[in-house]
Amino acid sequence: MEKLFIPTEEDFRRWIAEALESSLRKLPQILKTPMNEPEKLLNRKEVAGIFQISLVTLHQWMHQGLPFHKQGGRVYFLRSEVMHYLKDKNPKQLQNRIA
Repeated sequence: MEKLFIPTEEDFRRWIAEALESSLRKLPQILKTPMNEPEKLLNRKEVAGIFQISLVTLHQWMHQGLPFHKQGGRVYFLRSEVMHYLKDKNPKQLQNRIA
């Protein structure tokens, strides 16, 4: 039969101190790592300007499945979602708009 180990208060204090020391040693490296900032929302005019399309064309793309977000009655887009949608949907059109 195995011996039963019952930790003492001192054991807990030592374990906590060791965990804190380990975490504090990693802190400088963590602080140097840039935080992931949320992606900026683009409005309809900004997206239309990026792809040199009219707002009517943008509206058509939205009806065809272009992802968008509504906040306070206004429409916004995430650039990464727009790029992903256009690459999957119509690569030739995207290349023509960027060139």
